[in-house]
Amino acid sequence: MARKKAISPVIATVIIVAVTIAVAIAVAFWMTGIIGLFTGFEQLQITSIVDRGDQQNPGIHVTVRNTGTSTATITDVFINGRPCFTGLQQPACQVVVQTQQGQQQQLNAQNPVPIGPGEAVTMVIQILNEQHFGSDIGPGVSLEVKLVTASGKEYPKLIVLQEYNP
Repeated sequence: MARKKAISPVIATVIIVAVTIAVAIAVAFWMTGIIGLFTGFEQLQITSIVDRGDQQNPGIHVTVRNTGTSTATITDVFINGRPCFTGLQQPACQVVVQTQQGQQQQLNAQNPVPIGPGEAVTMVIQILNEQHFGSDIGPGVSLEVKLVTASGKEYPKLIVLQEYNP
């Protein structure tokens, strides 16, 4: 009779553990890829805010960059806690957005502005109705400018208005 030899129980255990670890690593990488697809986030960063109270280029100039992994859509601008567009028959501000490619778009309640991941835009905010914001707006006055996105996140920044000297 021929004697057949089998592998030892120790070697069989090592092989089973190695295969289990390899499968667990493969599943972990696969799940990480799936989770990455569903966990994108928006993160706007106001990199500069400048009052240009001059005649040729009036308004508050705001530069915004999306440092997140998904598109952020700006739906409204608030000044001192009051909206420029939402719930108003007449907008209290005019906001013109210029992309890095030089395209211009007006932001309003019907026309939100999307900013893709890594993109930056410059917004020029002109105040049309000072009384709506509850105070005199002029040199030396502090304003809180807050950008609101479609997901409900708010990105505030404070600015002190400058005096125009021609």
